[in-house]
Amino acid sequence: MLSPMSFSKLCLGYLVSVILVACGQQSAGTKSGSETLEETIRVFTVNGIVKETEHADNALIVEHEAIPDFMPAMTMPFKVKNPVELEGLQPGNAITFRLSVAENRSWIDQIRKVDALTQNEPPPRPAIRLVRDVEPLKVGDLLPHYRFTNELGRVVGFEDYKGKALAITFIFTRCPIPEFCPLMSKQFTAVQNRLASMPEAPTNWHLFSVSFDPHYDTPAILKGYAKIYGYDPEHWSFVTGSMIDIDAITEQFGLPVVQDGGSLSHKLRTVVVDAQGRIQNIFMGNQWKPTELMDALIEAASASLTQEADRSSNKK
Repeated sequence: MLSPMSFSKLCLGYLVSVILVACGQQSAGTKSGSETLEETIRVFTVNGIVKETEHADNALIVEHEAIPDFMPAMTMPFKVKNPVELEGLQPGNAITFRLSVAENRSWIDQIRKVDALTQNEPPPRPAIRLVRDVEPLKVGDLLPHYRFTNELGRVVGFEDYKGKALAITFIFTRCPIPEFCPLMSKQFTAVQNRLASMPEAPTNWHLFSVSFDPHYDTPAILKGYAKIYGYDPEHWSFVTGSMIDIDAITEQFGLPVVQDGGSLSHKLRTVVVDAQGRIQNIFMGNQWKPTELMDALIEAASASLTQEADRSSNKK
């Protein structure tokens, strides 16, 4: 039989053991929690030519070579991690830099000027490439009629959606930079889901993601891409088309996408068209929020319902 003193020592030892075990579990949990917060960052070394510096946005527009296993040759802006690295860079400078890509952001650093790049021979270009003579579009203009093929292989056109407010953005499925096409698609997903869940929201709206890489983005590719973003085909279409149409509509919104050598040029535009087919908003870049686009769509859709009600009232 244990003496009172021995029993007290035994209880104290047990209590210390429990505390130590509990502390060990908390530390493990904290470690596990910190590990889940770590980002996976992919790093690439890239060669390119400076096209323009944007000091106000700490950005550098670069025509870069293809990045193996990541993205094709492009002309696009990159966020510069340290603005000091922009100093002394001029259009035409050949550079090499490090591109870091996380889940929701990317940046470049370690920018160095180099001797003129030895570029690969560009692919042969067609002897003749047909283009349309088009005028720039602005707010208030009627959206021209364009025909596309959607992710289901069906021919569709903007005119098929007369009476609905439209939001149109421009993407290509091979774009891996998180602040560009993936962000536009995530934003559209948010808009789609919020409008679908709002009891009082109008239902006469539709989203269009127009690919400007028609040689790669077939309907099957677009359908697979659309599923990643949880699209509802009743309210969202991913479309491609002939190069002459893609060239025309992108040029009208200030997005020339094909340059010498076949490289793509990447800017961002998102357009809202009211149910009467007139351009209501043009969102530049990637700074707009889903709530802004949703409000613009609701306004565009509601305005058409008001006009319809006024016409009906005048007939009586």
